[in-house]
This record gives sequence, C-alpha cells and structure tokens, in this order.
Amino acid sequence: MDNNFNNLSLVQLILKWKWHIIIITVAAALCGAIFSSSMFITPLYKSEAVAYPANVTPYSDESETEQMLQIIGSRSIMDSIINKYDLWTDYKIDKNDPHAMTYMLYEYGSKIKISKTQYEAVSVTVMDKDPFVACDIARDILNFYDQKVHNLHKQKVGEVVAMYERQLREKQHNIDSLKQRYTEISTTYGITDISSQTREVTKGLLSGSAKASEMKDNLEQYGAEIHDLHTKIAAEGNTYVATKLDYEKELRFYHSELTYSNIITEPFPSDKKAFPVRWVVVALSALGALLLSIVVIFIIENRKRFVGENK
Repeated sequence: MDNNFNNLSLVQLILKWKWHIIIITVAAALCGAIFSSSMFITPLYKSEAVAYPANVTPYSDESETEQMLQIIGSRSIMDSIINKYDLWTDYKIDKNDPHAMTYMLYEYGSKIKISKTQYEAVSVTVMDKDPFVACDIARDILNFYDQKVHNLHKQKVGEVVAMYERQLREKQHNIDSLKQRYTEISTTYGITDISSQTREVTKGLLSGSAKASEMKDNLEQYGAEIHDLHTKIAAEGNTYVATKLDYEKELRFYHSELTYSNIITEPFPSDKKAFPVRWVVVALSALGALLLSIVVIFIIENRKRFVGENK
C-alpha cells in the first residue's frame, strides 16, 4: 500500500508540475541540438582501413597480427603522420609548449585507433574534421608500415648478405691459395694425374728408365700433398657453391620490393560525420533535464511540506 501511495504521489507531483517539466525538457533538448551543431563542436569524419600482415616472420612468440600492431603503433610511424599532415596545426597544439608532446599523444590516441579484429586482422580507424584527410591518414599509416617493415628487413637481410660476401671472399681466397700451390707442384715436378703417372712410372722402372726413377721420387715426395690439395679444392669448391646459392637467395630478398600488408578494406572519405551524434546529445540532454527537474521539484515539494508541518 505504501509503495502504491508513493507511486501515486509521484505521479500527482509530475502532473502538478507537468508544464514546468515539459518546458525544461524541451529547452534542454533545444540546447543540446544547438550546442551539438557545427557552430560549437567541430564535426569529425571517420575513415577505416582493415588489413592482414603479409611476408613477415614473428620475432618471438607474438603473432604476425600482434607484430603489425606493435609496428604501426611505433613512434616513428606516428612522427611520420604528424609531420606529413602537420597535426600540430590541425590539433591546435603549440609546439613550443613544454607539454606539447603530451597533448599530441592524447589527441593522436583519441583520433587514431589501431586495433585487432576478431578475425586477426588489423583495423586502422581515423577521425578528422576533413573526411579526405582522415582517408589519406588511414591509407598512409599502412604505407608507412610497409616502409618500416621494408627498412627493417633490408637492414637485417643486408647484414646477412654482407656476412655471405665475407664468407665467399674467404672461400675464394682459400681456393686460390690451394690452386696456386697445386699449380706450383704440378709445374715444378710434373705431377698432374697420380693414378696414370704411377702406372707409367711402374712401366718405366721395369725398363730401367732414369726419368721414371726421378718421377717416382717426385711422386713419393709430393704425391700425397697433390692428392690432399685436390681433395681440399673439391671440398672448398662445393662449400663455395652452396654458400653462393644461399647468398643469391638473400640477395634477391635484399633487392625485392615486397609489400607487407594485404588491405581487405580500403579507406574512403565518409560523406557523413561520425562525431558528434546529435540525436544522442539531444536525447541525453532531454533525459538529464527531465530527471534533474523531477528531483528538484521533489525537493521543493518536500521542503514546502516540512515548512508547513513546523508552523
């Protein structure tokens, strides 16, 4: 009964002050409509790009998408966007202010959102007062991402290429030294083919040839070294060829012009503002005014009753 009575009293109270409440609510709604217009709040337009990472390898336990998020959120890409679009002027931030970077980080973070979608893609959402600028920023963030990853890969692959080049130079130097020694022995002592020359020396010794005896001494003294040199030259040559193949593979990557994102949704200039949403502002203003007016009226009525009872 008490609840029904209280509810009835509240309804009676609202009906008693209905015109005041209606006027206040309508006035608040009109104020919300006026103050949410472009005269007071600069409208912002949204542009979004969605992309998957491509041609990348994670550095640790992270996924390719997490790596992409980390790189896009890097300071270098943020600085590139700020400088290219002069966001200091766009966001009305004085660069000489001691807290200028703090303000810039807040504005940049509130207007440019980088997030992961439920399907492991990366969403780049940009808000700006110019729909074409918002579109261009979203597109350039992915372009700067491609450049950043390209530079990182080029730097690391360049180190590998330089390592292979040093290794190839060392291998070539070893092969040249072995061939030089091989040539010296072959030219000086006439040793070219140990197997065939051994057979010829054996025949010559049987016939009592002095030249065969001399060749026998040369073979005994330098034959093992010639065989060893021949084996080493072949082994070094095989290693050189294998290293050269790896080197050429890395060199192809070094000179390649790959892209590192597959854009699924291209950004486009929006023809409708995303902020502020005027109907939401108007609705919240009206609802707030309605509730506040009821509370104030309730306080006034209770004060009247309290004063009347104490007289």
